[in-house]
Amino acid sequence: MIRLRLDIAYDGTDFSGWATQPGLRTVQGEIEAALARLLRAPEGELRLTVGGRTDAGVHARGQVAHLDVSAEQFERWGASQRRGSGSGSQTGVDAAAGDDSVRLMARRLNGVLHRAASDIAIHSVAPAPAGFDARFSALRRRYEYRLRPENARRDPLTARFTAEVPRALDLGVMQRVSEDLLGLQDFTTFCKAREGATAVRELLAFEWRETEDGAYAARIEADAFCHSMVRALVGSVVAVGHGRLSSGELVELRDARERTSRFTVMPAHGLSLEEIGYPEDAELAARAEQTRARRDPLDD
Repeated sequence: MIRLRLDIAYDGTDFSGWATQPGLRTVQGEIEAALARLLRAPEGELRLTVGGRTDAGVHARGQVAHLDVSAEQFERWGASQRRGSGSGSQTGVDAAAGDDSVRLMARRLNGVLHRAASDIAIHSVAPAPAGFDARFSALRRRYEYRLRPENARRDPLTARFTAEVPRALDLGVMQRVSEDLLGLQDFTTFCKAREGATAVRELLAFEWRETEDGAYAARIEADAFCHSMVRALVGSVVAVGHGRLSSGELVELRDARERTSRFTVMPAHGLSLEEIGYPEDAELAARAEQTRARRDPLDD
């Protein structure tokens, strides 16, 4: 089998999230259906593994997935291949594949998608390096959350991607309290609990800026995120920004490691997955093995 890396973007407005769900329109479902048509494969044979599962309504500019195909399917897709001595890629396929072949693979998949899912764009398709796993090899994920406070001029052209907050917000206060949340922490307060899972994550960046159209945008980066964590973090900082919480109270809520109604989880449509970062090729397999190991809870 030949492993391919796909770089993907989508407008999440009309999707019920990334993951395939019976009877619902999802990003994974649309791409896998397009792949089945393109490669003449039985339904369900071609399965994508994604780097960051997004919820219903969440967008992406920098999504990454991998796909395993047979040599025959790879050839049918239109990419060139070269049987080698086994050095470099595990598959013996030329990992570079040639710029023209890579562009052709993305163009052909986009052509099929355009008819049923024009709100998805495939930026690139290329053979993955040995050891690559879109999910487990990742070092970090970066999201952006856009919101517009009540004193900002409304922009209908960005409304699908920007949450409206009907309150005045202090951007300086929001930046300071965001910095207090950085580091290796147990983020149970900001996550929907999943049995047997831990909410220990390392929050690497949480920065705010004012955009050219007057919105506020948060850049949030971590080694990984648990379910609803980004939108909950933003909601908690917004609560401080309009005075519902103090910065000290927010830190206390974080350290309590319990879900709370003291702040609101923000709407999905303001959120976009911007980038997934990976290590150098030689370190991909080791990173995947490290990530698969379950994190231990933090000591009190």
